[in-house]
Amino acid sequence: MNEEQLKRVIKFQKDEKTGYVIYGKLASLIKDPHNSKILHEMSATEMRHYQFWKKISKTDVKPNQFKVFFSVLMARVLGITFTIKLLEKDEAAGASEYAEFDSVVPGAAQLGKDEEEHEISLAGMIQEDFLSYMGSIVLGLNDALVELTGTLAGLTLALQTGRLVVISGLVTGIAASFSMAASEYLSAQADNNPKAVRSALYTGLAYIVTVILLILPYLLIPQHDKGIYISLGVTLIIAVLIIFGFNFYISVAKDLSFKKRFLEMFVISMGVAMLSFGVGLVVRAAFGVDL
Repeated sequence: MNEEQLKRVIKFQKDEKTGYVIYGKLASLIKDPHNSKILHEMSATEMRHYQFWKKISKTDVKPNQFKVFFSVLMARVLGITFTIKLLEKDEAAGASEYAEFDSVVPGAAQLGKDEEEHEISLAGMIQEDFLSYMGSIVLGLNDALVELTGTLAGLTLALQTGRLVVISGLVTGIAASFSMAASEYLSAQADNNPKAVRSALYTGLAYIVTVILLILPYLLIPQHDKGIYISLGVTLIIAVLIIFGFNFYISVAKDLSFKKRFLEMFVISMGVAMLSFGVGLVVRAAFGVDL
């Protein structure tokens, strides 16, 4: 084995040691015994693979502490399922590297294949309560994006006064968030869902957070000259970023197509915004609004 190959073996070792520490820490964070047991098993698998490479390198390595810290932080903020699925994608790339290394270290390809299959099956057994409310969050987020981007675009052209746009947008958004939450509650109750209240809360909260983010540019950007149009532009950028971030999260956590979901939500939200901007233009001309 040459020096370059030895460096790759040590890299494989470091990745396995890092995975071992990450899954172990995540297991200690979880109160649910079922999920904790699965993560402990994933951690043990990483350690076995670490030992496989250690026998070849004849040396010990330390984990990537930054990756450990970042992964634990991500799990606290975005949930265990999302974090594990993201780590899996990284390990899938590692499995292909193992396959390429099989001619140097017999058994490396099989090790990578076994690791990938085992961890995918284990990750599928994780039961995270938060993901069961994803439908409610999608409902609130999607409606807020479609309705508010359209409303703000129409109000921007019709009123052309930042303060009036903010007041109108907030009143519309808050009222709509209560309405959406109530509708979600009644719908869940009709389906005899015991989590009807929490579903309604997630829907309303997703809606109101989106409203605040979309209105923020009108509060932070000076509204003189073309400021109101700059605010609208920034609002539309924020809407695209929300669509991107949310669909990336969903695609990873639930193994769904990112491109299809992103394009669908993007086209609908931006299409409604452009149509509403046109409505604002018509209303302004028809009623002679000049504020």
